[in-house]
Amino acid sequence: MTYVEDELNSQPECWIRAAAEASRYRDALPAPGERVAIVGCGTSYFMAQAIAALREEAGQGETDAFAASEFPHGRTYDRVLALTRSGTTTEVLELLRELRGRTRTTAITADPHTPVMTAADELVVLDFADERSVVQTRFATTAVTLLRAHLGLHTDEVVADARTALAAGLPQQLVACTQFTFLGRGWTVGLANEAGLKMREASLSWTEAYPAMEYRHGPISITTHGTATWMLGEAPEGLAQQVGATGGLWIEGGLDPLAELVRAQRLAVAVAAYRDLDPDRPRHLTRSVILAP
Repeated sequence: MTYVEDELNSQPECWIRAAAEASRYRDALPAPGERVAIVGCGTSYFMAQAIAALREEAGQGETDAFAASEFPHGRTYDRVLALTRSGTTTEVLELLRELRGRTRTTAITADPHTPVMTAADELVVLDFADERSVVQTRFATTAVTLLRAHLGLHTDEVVADARTALAAGLPQQLVACTQFTFLGRGWTVGLANEAGLKMREASLSWTEAYPAMEYRHGPISITTHGTATWMLGEAPEGLAQQVGATGGLWIEGGLDPLAELVRAQRLAVAVAAYRDLDPDRPRHLTRSVILAP
């Protein structure tokens, strides 16, 4: 078993622990009414998109998501929340240092022995969700679970759905597809972006991701036999039928969207195996991007 397989299979237990510990970090996480920016790079950026949309949908306050390198310094926030598994990502560390003394910052990380521990004002350490794999799985979803619990949105059914996502088989015709599109709505747009990234990283697949209503505005033109369109969350009316008419394979996400992301992680590993690739050694990637001065 690869590192990434072992780590993605441990997600239900990680989610249970994160939900149980959410109250411990209440003061370090965004309070209701705060104007918040959530930042990250790669997977963490897509998780930031999901969390920001969840927080706004919950009526907790205006929340934006940015790639750390694209943070708008002309805007004012009550708090900046940074997601960084490694605690060493250059863009995140530079941003936290620039914000010190003028904006309250919190970092969620997996490693308590990294520079982020002194770069942020407040810290949340999910060391039990740390990973050996370059390809992120459990840290990302555990961070989302922590924030969902903090917002009062986590339930036992989410964990049950994750177990289902790990136990249920993947259709063989899905593994053999040559192109994959992931769709989301609201908070699941970020999850769709992340599902696409997992497929690119682990299996070198041609993948795209869009807000579901945008799929009709051009992207559906590429859908044909041998392509798959996967909906994370509730689909817009009529879209499944439109995709079916193209000859493409439609995958309806019937589980909690975070559990559907677990299914997409499994697909990425399965496609890698089908193509005789090692998902623990993705091409051109390292566990953390650390730029030379």
